[in-house]
Amino acid sequence: MIELFQAEWCPSSHRVRERLTELGIDYVNRQVPPAREDRRALRRAVGTDSIPVLRFEDCRAIVGEENILRYLGAHFVEPLEAKQHRKRAAEVIAAA
Repeated sequence: MIELFQAEWCPSSHRVRERLTELGIDYVNRQVPPAREDRRALRRAVGTDSIPVLRFEDCRAIVGEENILRYLGAHFVEPLEAKQHRKRAAEVIAAA
């Protein structure tokens, strides 16, 4: 299972979660502490204290929003539902 090391308050993590949803990719969220100095488990797991990090079953890790989004764009085909997910997200944001 793909793991996303992230935090709900992190805008970069949010954009990665949105893209994973649009692509229909199942993943597990791994919450990290807000303070970098408290992210020892993250450093041990993937070698960094930065988020977001996408880690695959073979333990490969991609660090950073831009790198993750670039990887997803190159390796996954966008399903037809992606447009519907983007439209619904825009509607919810506008209503908030």
